Amino acid sequence: MITAAIRSYCLVVHKVVEFTGKSVSYVMPMLAFVVAFEVFSRYFLNKPTIWAYDLSLFMFGYIAALGGAYAQQRRAHINVDILYNQVSPRVRSIFNLLSFALAIFFMAIVLKMSIGKFEEAIEYNYRRQSEWAPHMHHYWVMMAVASVMLILQFSSDWMRDAYHVCTGTTLLPEFDIIDEED
Repeated sequence: MITAAIRSYCLVVHKVVEFTGKSVSYVMPMLAFVVAFEVFSRYFLNKPTIWAYDLSLFMFGYIAALGGAYAQQRRAHINVDILYNQVSPRVRSIFNLLSFALAIFFMAIVLKMSIGKFEEAIEYNYRRQSEWAPHMHHYWVMMAVASVMLILQFSSDWMRDAYHVCTGTTLLPEFDIIDEED
């Protein structure tokens, strides 16, 4: 019963994170277009825009932050392999449990700070200090959402590794293919 609930939780988190990560990847061509348009406008038309720099910063922030959980899911983050690859899978899972717990703690702090910054941005009408001066509150909402996505992904990974440490078997064998490919 508990194993089925944990498995279901991990599957739901996997699907939500995968959907979000793949969806945010469609912002990359838009970012490239904005940057190319600014270059064209600035150097060929001699009329730089006031919005392209701010918009490209926001778009890049969205891609990086919202894609972070998907990168974690695909094991695309940097790993120190010197010791990690020399130990058994069970010891690797113990290493993962420690690092995921630390990451969840850190992301909880980022979440709390993002919510506070969002409230501040609304209360004081924060804007980016540029000629265009766009509002900043949407950025803090995105940071809060990205933090929640990372917490969900890390908690799912933590449960998978805890299950592996306790039982010696994998919770979701279909995801081991992903882990081995990367």
